[in-house]
Amino acid sequence: MLSKNLVKNASSLVSRSIQQRNASSTKLTSAAASAKQAKDDSKSSKIGAQSQAIFDREDKYGAHNYHPLPVAIDKAKGIFMWDVEGNKYFDFLSAYSAVNQGHCHPRIIQTLKEQADKVTLTSRAFYNTVLGEFEEYLCKLLGFDKVLPMNTGVEAGETSIKLARKWAYQVKGVPKNQAVVLFAAENFWGRTLSAVSSSTDPSCYEGFGPYMPNFKIVPYNDLKALEEACKDPNVCAFMVEPIQGEAGVIVPSDGYYKGIREICTKNNVLWIADEIQTGLARSGKRLCVDYEDVKPDILVLGKALSGGVIPVSAVLTRDEVMLTIKPGEHGSTYGGNPLGCKVAITALKVLEEEKLADNAFVMGNLFTSELRKRLPKEMVTDIRGRGLLNAVEISKGYDALEFCMRLRDNGLLAKPTHGDKIRFAPPLVINHEQMMEAVDIIHKTALTF
Repeated sequence: MLSKNLVKNASSLVSRSIQQRNASSTKLTSAAASAKQAKDDSKSSKIGAQSQAIFDREDKYGAHNYHPLPVAIDKAKGIFMWDVEGNKYFDFLSAYSAVNQGHCHPRIIQTLKEQADKVTLTSRAFYNTVLGEFEEYLCKLLGFDKVLPMNTGVEAGETSIKLARKWAYQVKGVPKNQAVVLFAAENFWGRTLSAVSSSTDPSCYEGFGPYMPNFKIVPYNDLKALEEACKDPNVCAFMVEPIQGEAGVIVPSDGYYKGIREICTKNNVLWIADEIQTGLARSGKRLCVDYEDVKPDILVLGKALSGGVIPVSAVLTRDEVMLTIKPGEHGSTYGGNPLGCKVAITALKVLEEEKLADNAFVMGNLFTSELRKRLPKEMVTDIRGRGLLNAVEISKGYDALEFCMRLRDNGLLAKPTHGDKIRFAPPLVINHEQMMEAVDIIHKTALTF
């Protein structure tokens, strides 16, 4: 088990690894560099003056905390996006899995319009007619006693940790201010101070200290390390992504979820499953933990919960945990707003009624099998994932960012992560013909190297 101090002591090794992974893209480290790259690319690609004007304006007036791929999206529908100059692209990022139902799904947009004409926000100072409907639907769908609605994914993550700490003091009997929360190494769940305090990525936490106390790290996919860490009676929770998305779509060994469940139950530790990216059909199941028929103590959802229309997140758990927080101890002005709740109900119904988990499973198997057959072996070190959350790891000597730039020029949008990995995650409404066309683009692009 590693404390933050031990992680920092080892940061030179981590930093060296990250530098190696990112060597090919060190010239593009800011929005300004992105804009310059776009200007250079415009000479040979479809990107022109209208796009460049958008890049330049963002660079001038916006914070440089993102490095977007140089393409200026103007509209989107289903699995496709169009830039300001009318170029059409396959979307193989899905806003980091927030648009599982496809861009601007007509049922979801219709619900948005109807509810927006009625009432959008009441705050939690009053009851509204939609919140309870949403809470009942979600709890019954997923089999939990209670749900606490929030807005963004990181808010839901923070909420889950607050619940775990409250439970630790009120139920488990941990001494005041001594509760310990465990996190998996290489995790990513947001950018708040709590989230960066749990990170092992120096680019995420460096310069933002001091850090949250009593956050400790265990290796991902290591049940022995988790079991040893849980022997500490002050440990109240273990928060983990069923598949690590930002780390490069890292899929654990079979039995990992069952092992977590057994260890946490044995040691009276709450298992927090961060399914913000993997959940809601993305992995080919309703929830990723469903692959091993286990249930976490606390479930964290977001992203596709609203179909990419409005920020909606949620924390689900049993009464023993949820009811430790009393009125006035936690909340959100927008959390549980009627507009978000109504949209979320429809977004969930679309996932269920259109059987998008089943489609993700079938299309994901098709995607990975085709890439394994067709991508040059010398170019790829690994192809992995579940459902329609997949990654291709690029061999040394090849540039993942350059691959994504060429994919853009050929009509498909994807983004690298951790330097040498490309995440491929299209909307779950993609069909066989569209998938094969997208695979053709990826294959054609690979052959240009």
